[in-house]
Amino acid sequence: MQAPEPTNKYGKTFAIIAWLIVMVMLYLFFQDSINKQLNPNQQLSSITGSGGETRTVLIRNKSGHYVGTALVNNKPIDFMLDTGATTVAIAQSSAEQLGLPFGAPIQVSTANGIATAWRSRIDRLQLGDIVLSNIPASIVPNLTGTEILLGMSALKQLEFHQQGNQLTLIQHN
Repeated sequence: MQAPEPTNKYGKTFAIIAWLIVMVMLYLFFQDSINKQLNPNQQLSSITGSGGETRTVLIRNKSGHYVGTALVNNKPIDFMLDTGATTVAIAQSSAEQLGLPFGAPIQVSTANGIATAWRSRIDRLQLGDIVLSNIPASIVPNLTGTEILLGMSALKQLEFHQQGNQLTLIQHN
């Protein structure tokens, strides 16, 4: 019994499979690079200054925003620094995943207009080695995306300054 003769059909199938494998490999290779451009602060690290203060440096992303990954009640979540937000604003789906309490309803002014939100509280917010406790937050149902907006209810507890593409958060102990 002889093996079947290779045909043009086998060659085309093999070429398609090879191209698919190459495309998947390229996607996986560049996906990490794209994620780092969107969120260059996925692994926040801190240093202790000469006065005992804790400093965490954020790098601006390619869109000009300070985006990173924080721990909210020991669960990782992406954030975007928003000095225009009065409180930490959290999408409803993210709040449910984080197990945050839904408190009294309030009216909030968002970029999309007036909306009903709920008061909430974050027990523990960690940015590198900076740890903040008992942070007022708002759960906003029409907030898109899964990242939280790190507003002034958290930032007012820190000193921060910007230089070039870096923003340094400082917690005095």
